[in-house]
Amino acid sequence: MTTPTENKGRARRRGIAFGSAVIAILCTAAIGADLLAPYPPDRQQLAENLAPPSIEHPLGQDKLGRDQLSRLLHGARVSLYVGLLTISFSLLIGVSVGAISAYAGAAVDFWISRFIDILMAFPGILLAIAMSAVLGPSLVNVVLALSLIGWTGYARLVRGEVLALKKREHVEAARSLGVTPLCILSRHIMPMLAGPLTVQASFGLAGAITAEAGLSFLGLGVQAPQASWGSMLNEGRSFLLIAPHLTVFPGIAISLTVLALNTLGDALREALDVRGA
Repeated sequence: MTTPTENKGRARRRGIAFGSAVIAILCTAAIGADLLAPYPPDRQQLAENLAPPSIEHPLGQDKLGRDQLSRLLHGARVSLYVGLLTISFSLLIGVSVGAISAYAGAAVDFWISRFIDILMAFPGILLAIAMSAVLGPSLVNVVLALSLIGWTGYARLVRGEVLALKKREHVEAARSLGVTPLCILSRHIMPMLAGPLTVQASFGLAGAITAEAGLSFLGLGVQAPQASWGSMLNEGRSFLLIAPHLTVFPGIAISLTVLALNTLGDALREALDVRGA
């Protein structure tokens, strides 16, 4: 008879395995889209528009006769590109700002914290929509917009962790020996933040993919003819009753990816014993 701890450990391992498997498939599809796609994503066959799934086109064809499987694979590349770049820039800004806020003194910490609170008070997707509308719809501007609003969560996390960790005995000992704050941060504090930041990044990647799909759905993200899961949903919206495959498969791709990332994040949070990430 298994104990609750063993059940929890088994569920955690399953979550990590499921999330890792889906992310591996997403990365494979994104990197090998040119080789895996049976047709060019922009190849039009107007005589076969809105055709349902078949042997030649397993996921069907859209209103221009383009192969849905090929476009789905190339859309995975866009989602992964936006997600990874957004996480990278958000981590760079958030970690830097959070560390400065925790180490620069009470006055600087107060104003940085208030600025973060102001940004976090607004719904992130609305700020992304506003920035994309001002900067213009493009893939680069989507990454820029999502990065400029996505760093706040990392900054708050790093600030809180640094404030707690800098009171540890080994950090106090290093400070008493005259070690510089930059060296203390890089050698004694930041390595201890790898777990919380990994968990936060897994959730952030899911949020970035969802936000990119939402912006592309609204016409503020990836522009035609480039394939994107969000734009594929928007294109299929008008044919929902006569060609549901146009929205079903992109919707499944988005849902499965976000579910896998959130499941992986939850499992990692328990495995790394991260609280409040």
